[in-house]
Amino acid sequence: MLVSIASSPRSDPRAWVEVARVFARLGLTAFGGPAAHIAAMEDEIVNRRQWISRDEFVDLIGAANLIPGPNSTELAIHIGYRRAGWPGLIAAGVCFIVPAVLLVWGLAILYVHHGSRLKASAILAGLQPVVLAVVVQALWRLRASLVRSRWAAILAAGSLIAVLSGVSEMTVLVAAIVASIIIARATIRDDTGSGADPRELAAFAAVGAFGAGAATMSAPSVFLSFAKIGSVLFGSGYVLLTFLRGEFVLRHAALTDAQLLDAIAVGQITPGPVFSAATFVGYLIAGHAGAAAATAGIFLPAFAGVALTAPYVARLRGSQRWSSALDGVNAASLALMASVVLVMARQIAPDPAALAILGVAAAVLVFTRVGSGWVLLAGGCLGLLRMLV
Repeated sequence: MLVSIASSPRSDPRAWVEVARVFARLGLTAFGGPAAHIAAMEDEIVNRRQWISRDEFVDLIGAANLIPGPNSTELAIHIGYRRAGWPGLIAAGVCFIVPAVLLVWGLAILYVHHGSRLKASAILAGLQPVVLAVVVQALWRLRASLVRSRWAAILAAGSLIAVLSGVSEMTVLVAAIVASIIIARATIRDDTGSGADPRELAAFAAVGAFGAGAATMSAPSVFLSFAKIGSVLFGSGYVLLTFLRGEFVLRHAALTDAQLLDAIAVGQITPGPVFSAATFVGYLIAGHAGAAAATAGIFLPAFAGVALTAPYVARLRGSQRWSSALDGVNAASLALMASVVLVMARQIAPDPAALAILGVAAAVLVFTRVGSGWVLLAGGCLGLLRMLV
């Protein structure tokens, strides 16, 4: 069954104000990384406000996965565009990003001037199982919309096995796109409608060629390095660690491993995009100018990518052939989210208390109407309590 998506966004000139307010609040309260952010947006945008249908929401997840950059931020930008056009695109992205960036920027200043590493282990120990529970909730809600056919279920299972076997997220997504197109062409040979031309899909990859490394670590070179990372990094914020280490620890020797781990920790314990860790790294390398340059560099490709691709999402779904292809990307997206749960759950498995928190939190989120923010707060408090006891 095809999903109907309006060909143009909402025209109300005041809609962008509403978009800005909603995503500013999400930017202040959405803890837990990309999968948890997607769950929070699904609850707020689909369930509570009903701006778009669940099927439309899933299509936007697939579209975000087709381009490099922070997926949850790109999803926010897509939703902003669907709700309020180009002003909404900018408002959603900026308002979702800025609260996290300001918090991380302030923590970076404290970190540098006080010269001590942040002690976030207790909070993280309580938050981690709850974050996994939030992802479980998202998977439970989105399972039917993400996997709409038997072949999509097979593709999701194969993608999950590939990711858990060590295949990169980008490779899995590309393979899912190719497999979906092959299956669609084999089963829908008489589709001659006016859907998306395959050449239009080139827009999804256009951002990937941007950026090149720099020889020094001035603020402009920090911007170029982060723009390069933002232009080629597919998948979740957890992949960011590998890119940052290769660029700033190994290549430029601008950071130590300990500093990089501190930056990632700050990105995890603060709300909003995990990619805000870039602000922390930029400040450590080049002060305030470096923080601003890193923030602009890591997020600019996301705005560019969504701006290039958002007008084509409706046409992709409107074509029977490319609708099937997008279903395949959605199925792979489900596998990527599930892999986060399985990999992270394996890490907390030796801790019975953490497993208990995961089970209780998942049950509360799936079977009650308690918001994820309250459950995350409870998890952080439990982590601190365990440390004190």
